Amino acid sequence: MNVKSIEKNGNQATIVVEIDKELMESGVQKAYLKERKKIQLPGFRKGKAPRKMIEALYGAHVFYEDGLEEIFPTVYEEAVVKQDLKAVGRPSLTDMDISEDNVVTITLTTDVYPEVTLGDYKGIEVEKAEATVTDDQVQAELDRMAQNVASTENVERAAEMGDTANIDFEGFDNGVAFNGGKGEKFDLKLGSGSFVPGFEEQIVGMNIGDEKDIDITFPEDYHAELAGKAVVFHVKLNKLSVTNVPAQDDEFAKDVSEFDTLDELKADIRAKALEKAQKQIDSAFENACVEKAAENATVDMPNSLIEMELDNQMERFAYQLQMSGYSMEAYAKMMGGDVATMRNAFRPSAEKQAKSNVVLSKIIEVEGITVSDEDLTAEYEDMAKQYEMDVEKIKTMVSAEELTTSLKTRKAVKLIVDAATPVAPKEAVKE
Repeated sequence: MNVKSIEKNGNQATIVVEIDKELMESGVQKAYLKERKKIQLPGFRKGKAPRKMIEALYGAHVFYEDGLEEIFPTVYEEAVVKQDLKAVGRPSLTDMDISEDNVVTITLTTDVYPEVTLGDYKGIEVEKAEATVTDDQVQAELDRMAQNVASTENVERAAEMGDTANIDFEGFDNGVAFNGGKGEKFDLKLGSGSFVPGFEEQIVGMNIGDEKDIDITFPEDYHAELAGKAVVFHVKLNKLSVTNVPAQDDEFAKDVSEFDTLDELKADIRAKALEKAQKQIDSAFENACVEKAAENATVDMPNSLIEMELDNQMERFAYQLQMSGYSMEAYAKMMGGDVATMRNAFRPSAEKQAKSNVVLSKIIEVEGITVSDEDLTAEYEDMAKQYEMDVEKIKTMVSAEELTTSLKTRKAVKLIVDAATPVAPKEAVKE
């Protein structure tokens, strides 16, 4: 095989390759053996037609494109890998010329990884907040815990704010029932603001079994067909219940935790919330450091790299939706768009991440970051412990090459973060 020329224009390379006759013939023969099973010629059983007969009928080079596909790994090795071209994805075949003596010359076009001019990535200043937990946050968690162990009981009296009213209701516009205005055995927490303003207040005072017409005017910003309209809801109160929330004292602390006092429980809630907040801040700081390093670098990003990152992000999001019982198409429709709209929404994030990826790769190269066998072994063991699987099984699922790349990237990120200077966030400007 002879690489006749390589021309680079920005992030694109064009490679002209002359392929040896013997190599091309091996590919063509493999293609013929695969395709002949589908071909039937008069006088021959299906799959038994001689290659020469097929070529005589369909053209001497009928198997050449498929043949090229068969030998493509060898072509790629010689034309791309050995030429130190870092191709993005699979090169495209843009031309194939077959001479009279059957010498094949092909032209391949491929995007290549861009040249990266690093800016500052060590000692950069990046905003970092301080982890804090307020008394209100601690109280909110105590309230949540109290609600989890609260009990419910039915009551026989007039409805009050704070009660849960089980009601039947139907709405009428000038005496005509309207769509979406009917419900049966609906539990409504009075005072929750779940219904149209003025509705819940008029349930107060009703007794079980009472029926009542409630006059309501919908807000101007409500659904178009009902916005600003005065309507009547016919309501029946089926039952009332109250939620008994336990007092937050030492006994409560003993019931809901391993602590003996409420002060100990509060201290534990605060410590865990502070730890969680610190992890979130550290993660945000790490992301901001990498983004800043990427912003400081000069890169002419090829669109193919952005599209590949976009594919990855869409695939991850589709998986998350699937875990929640949605398809990408259904979710997009629910959000008032389509998959193409969602893809465009992901694009800015993909552009930023794709640039960060190539900048991190350049930092790995410049800093000479390596991964030892000990690093790989430790990481495989950590993954096996995390997923409760055998180490050898993990190795079949995650290749050493893939894991090495991941570890190098993590080391590059750590290098940037460890050298960064955290600064206090700027106060928001008040208008």
